[in-house]
Amino acid sequence: MQKPVKPPPAGYRRMSMRQREAVMGYLFIAPALVGLLVFYALPTLRAAQISLTDWNLLRAPRFVALSNYEKLWADDTFWESLRLTLLYVVYNIPVQTALALFIAVLADRLARQVWVRAVIIAPYLISNVVAALIWLLMLDPLIGMTNVFLDAIGVAKQSYLSSPDQALISVAGINIWRHVGFTALLFYAGLQAIPRDLYEAARLDGAREWQMFRTITLPLLRPVMVFVLVTSVIGSFQIFDTIAVTTAGGPAGSTKVVMFYIYETAFKFSKMGLASAMSMVLFFILIAVTMVQMRLMRSDQSDLG
Repeated sequence: MQKPVKPPPAGYRRMSMRQREAVMGYLFIAPALVGLLVFYALPTLRAAQISLTDWNLLRAPRFVALSNYEKLWADDTFWESLRLTLLYVVYNIPVQTALALFIAVLADRLARQVWVRAVIIAPYLISNVVAALIWLLMLDPLIGMTNVFLDAIGVAKQSYLSSPDQALISVAGINIWRHVGFTALLFYAGLQAIPRDLYEAARLDGAREWQMFRTITLPLLRPVMVFVLVTSVIGSFQIFDTIAVTTAGGPAGSTKVVMFYIYETAFKFSKMGLASAMSMVLFFILIAVTMVQMRLMRSDQSDLG
């Protein structure tokens, strides 16, 4: 004999499907949210607090209000480091984005094999430090393979990382080589989401490849383009490890970007308050640049309707 089902207690309310999905979603994002709070939000608040103090790591911090920010305003080296950082972004982002888009389109049209994508992503799997060491040897003005190749074809040898005029461009080239494959794969994934019947309809109307790329591919790749540009620009403003390994801010300060200057100020000159103030200025610059990018590229709109 089947036992009677007990009615739920007073005040009990069964969770709806939407509520259960919401709870499950929060459980899935909880580890990432905890990591964001512990490793990003709290250190940012701590840096903002330290930026208002004079602290050399050996004695207790002394509150100085906005004195560190006033020092930055008059610090020519800081403004020069920001200029070099912007120059690095100009060297890096346009070439990396255009080259990655070209590679992605070629992979989509000509070669969709898995091994092709594996070759494209291979440089990104190397750490920044290892990649910098490899290129430091290859670009050596005396024994580097690049100068050996240039000498073989009758071109004058170059100084690369040893030249104030070429060092920053060389660092940008190293990072383009390492990151272009990953960026290309992001574009490749975006290309796979574009309906193929749009291209077929355009071909029936007599559109050429360049016309289809300009009127179909680029507009529908805009969400991926926004993500790529925002993350690439933020990463470029934070360039440090490649410069620390290859040039250490030289020669003659030609690669002393803002992140390297922050590192020197904090750990070489033991001015943690001033370094934290630089970090906060960079933080707000990145927020402003990101907002401008997302506004100009209409990130809240979609061309795929």
